[in-house]
Amino acid sequence: MATCDVCGEYENLPYQCKRCGQTFCAEHRLPENHDCSGLGEWSDPGGVFDSGFDDGVDGRSGRTTGGSSGGSGGVVTRIKRRIDRETSTGGLVSYVRGNATYAILAAMWITFLAQLIVYHGISPALHEQLFVLRSDALGNVWTWVTSVLSHSPVGLYHILGNSIVLFFFGPLVERAVGSKRFTAFFFGAGIAAGLGHILFAITTNAPPTGVLGASGAGFAILGVLTVWRPNMEVLLFFVIPMKIKYLTWGIALISAVLVVQSVQAGGGGSAGNIAHLAHLIGFAIGLAFGKRNEGLARSTGGAGGVRMGGARGPRGPGGPGGPGGPGGRF
Repeated sequence: MATCDVCGEYENLPYQCKRCGQTFCAEHRLPENHDCSGLGEWSDPGGVFDSGFDDGVDGRSGRTTGGSSGGSGGVVTRIKRRIDRETSTGGLVSYVRGNATYAILAAMWITFLAQLIVYHGISPALHEQLFVLRSDALGNVWTWVTSVLSHSPVGLYHILGNSIVLFFFGPLVERAVGSKRFTAFFFGAGIAAGLGHILFAITTNAPPTGVLGASGAGFAILGVLTVWRPNMEVLLFFVIPMKIKYLTWGIALISAVLVVQSVQAGGGGSAGNIAHLAHLIGFAIGLAFGKRNEGLARSTGGAGGVRMGGARGPRGPGGPGGPGGPGGRF
């Protein structure tokens, strides 16, 4: 089962277009029914013979419309064909299609490298402006997104913990709901967790605070799997086997206690320099998303068809559990 890229309907026997590489239902499987990008270049897939002349000529008078050789219309068409080619089968985007988890993981590490350069090589203050979602700088809307990919630039523990969660558990959710929906879910949960924590800190008159990290999104992924596969075995710290429901609900309970203590102390949901409230928000979003898509998980096999962490036998233990990490982040 897969989702049609045109209408979004689920299809038990999906069709994949050989020209553009996208997936469609029976109604939209024909190239002319999904405005296939490959139709415009069927006679010249590589654009070898495209001079742009035909696109820049006024058909009625034979005069060029762009004011220069080839016309601006030809340039625009060539650019569009290049974009279509890279997003079709064999193009650059084809490497991401079906592998959104690993694309996000790569983006996290590229962002981390940029953080190191800015923080250690330019200015910690500039690092705050670019990568940290702050309660006293909500107008820096770019940090709503960059903070989800960013991690503490003073150590590896934070990004390693979140990378492990994303690497082992992300593909299980992505394969069930599709790459597009998974990407939207990941960033939506991460942004909501960060903003929720910050807005709570503001309403409780807590001191200015900032959050960064993918733990909110990571907890959302774990929340989904808690609904779909509550008895799935994971290895806590790669050593201690336990069911994922005990791991996630145990962490949620600890986070809830710490949030209460933080509020009583005027900390706005943070304790030990960790944004525990963001963890809870992400987990709640994951539970809701998992419940809403539970039928889809059953029809596609959900997480049941994947073995993680070198699993053996029918129930082998899985990967490590629990995102998080020290520092002013989530």
